[in-house]
Amino acid sequence: MKKTKYIFAIITFLMSFGCALFIANSMFGNILFGARPVTVLDKIQEGDMIFQTSQSKQSEAIRIATNSKFSHCGIVFIEKGEKYVFEAVQPVKYTPLKTWITRGKENHFLVTRLKNASRLLSSVTLQKMKNYAKGFNNKDYDHYFEWSDDKIYCSELIWKIYKNGAGIELCPLQKLKDFNLEDTRVQAILAERYGNKIPLEENVVAPSNLEQSKIVTTIIDTY
Repeated sequence: MKKTKYIFAIITFLMSFGCALFIANSMFGNILFGARPVTVLDKIQEGDMIFQTSQSKQSEAIRIATNSKFSHCGIVFIEKGEKYVFEAVQPVKYTPLKTWITRGKENHFLVTRLKNASRLLSSVTLQKMKNYAKGFNNKDYDHYFEWSDDKIYCSELIWKIYKNGAGIELCPLQKLKDFNLEDTRVQAILAERYGNKIPLEENVVAPSNLEQSKIVTTIIDTY
């Protein structure tokens, strides 16, 4: 009889301890067991586009000309389990996601994703995009916004990766003349770059065009 009571007491203790452990793990698991807490960055997937207000010299002019708060963007790729932003700066390169975010004004950023990305961006398609993108790695940044592959700028890079890697046109191209070029701050940059020969008929795509694309949806907005 005493043995039965002893066994029953042990079982009761183990059950109580197990319940307490389960509750503690649910409430404080990250602290007790060192699990990494889920962050907003965990929502970001490969192929997502990320936008920010950069702090470069031309940022203000780009925002004015495009009537947008965004002046820089990149595409997210995963390499060896780590998230990077593939971006056109000088030169084109892979930048760790967290590093990229800290470069933007007040660390704000916005992330968009292709609608039906789970269907359209298969692992095979994503690999094609990454393979195509590698051809631009270490290329010079295009300060003249020409529609060629010799040099390249941020939104042009993303547009071409989607077009040539996935067969998807994110948005229609515009002409340089379609943007707001009347502001004196914009005119100063244009004069500095082109003198009196501004290529008004040049094909152009701006960060705002990609962000406002009809075939993407916003995933994260920290503004």
